[in-house]
Amino acid sequence: MAIKLRNEYGPVLHMPTSKENFKEKCPQNASDSYGHKQYPANQGQEVEYLVTGTHPYPPGPGVALTADTKIQRMPSESAAQSLAVALPSSQTRVDANRNAPAGGEYRHPAAADRSQPAGMTSAVMEAGNAKNSALMAKKAPTMPKPQWHPPWKLYRVISGHLGWVRCIAVEPGNQWFVTGSADRTIKIWDLASGKLKLSLTGHISTVRGVIVSTRSPYLFSCGEDKQVKCWDLEYNKVIRHYHGHLSAVYGLDLHPTIDVLVTCSRDSTARIWDVRTKASVHTLSGHTNAVATVRCQAAEPQIITGSHDTTIRLWDLVAGKTRVTLTNHKKSVRAVVLHPKHYTFASGSPDNIKQWKFPDGSFIQNLSGHNAIINTLTVNSDGVLVSGADNGTMHLWDWRTGYNFQRVHAAVQPGSLDSESGIFACAFDQSESRLLTAEADKTIKVYKEDDTATEETHPVSWKPEIIKRKRF
Repeated sequence: MAIKLRNEYGPVLHMPTSKENFKEKCPQNASDSYGHKQYPANQGQEVEYLVTGTHPYPPGPGVALTADTKIQRMPSESAAQSLAVALPSSQTRVDANRNAPAGGEYRHPAAADRSQPAGMTSAVMEAGNAKNSALMAKKAPTMPKPQWHPPWKLYRVISGHLGWVRCIAVEPGNQWFVTGSADRTIKIWDLASGKLKLSLTGHISTVRGVIVSTRSPYLFSCGEDKQVKCWDLEYNKVIRHYHGHLSAVYGLDLHPTIDVLVTCSRDSTARIWDVRTKASVHTLSGHTNAVATVRCQAAEPQIITGSHDTTIRLWDLVAGKTRVTLTNHKKSVRAVVLHPKHYTFASGSPDNIKQWKFPDGSFIQNLSGHNAIINTLTVNSDGVLVSGADNGTMHLWDWRTGYNFQRVHAAVQPGSLDSESGIFACAFDQSESRLLTAEADKTIKVYKEDDTATEETHPVSWKPEIIKRKRF
């Protein structure tokens, strides 16, 4: 039994067995009423005590336990005084805690405030003030004052089509423009005089999209007959057909730097075509409803589509796959426009016009107020965004601020029904001094800026309203 006691309990046999023994071994004033260790008043000599127990207590890893390493010396007088300065006495903390005002923050006596140098204190106060200011309620962002734009006025109405005018495009030389209609014809008009120059026939259903190439003397058209045609304007004949869509083709666009044509269709796909070989390079699948609009650009993402499934997709042209899908709209997206200078674009839907930032489609802001089915969007380099709607209304916006500076509702052509008031497409000419709209009353309307208008005659009725940027 003695051997077992020595082997198993030998290290703890020296420990005190009663409070009286413990008090005898411990120095006086070793702890206060809260159990905090207090250093004894200096008696002019160093006090030593042994740290022993069931496990050896060397001062660091790898240090052998010897007679010297067992001993831990108490601080000297100067060290004790410095500690006393840094650590207020327990009684002071207790009194401060007792005298604290009722309802104040509870502080445990052990959580004493350390006294700090003046520089440190000011730094802490500044950090606290910065934190408090960050937590303060910030003012809601307000719309900056919009740039003043002169109003646009109607100065010419061109008639000649026998059906709804569904699409319009201006040629790069700014000499003429082309329109496609529900009368199945494509007409070319002189831009300066508005006179008809040429009619092209070949489609057997409504022509829904036209575009003139900047790289070759070609005109491309698409329609509800599922056909995509390439016209040679030197001979005014169709020289290529692009077969593949399974339903009506609603829109098309040309890549600005390579010979690639992109079309979108009611068959829920967009197709990428090699202009020269007529080969279908990619079929862009992913939309779940008709794809209403498509746009191309040289920078990534090179293809943007808007669909009746309420989404916008940004595509990787090389891989033929979706990069980003934007689901913020709640209704069909029938129009998308790219800003000619900024790395941004806008999309139009009955719920809102939304602005986005490339390359990832970051949301910028809503342009609210055009409460109709928006069929078309166009923007010029001056920052004038035009939205045309199914009810014949046209709104003009300042691109940067989203301020709606003009609303237009032109009268329908005499002899037309009021219900035939609708804008299907619009475009600026190359000089951006004229705005052309393709309408349901079978006419093309031409607008220009009002030269007589000034900021005094047409002031901006702007108030710093709160921007609703977070409303999706």
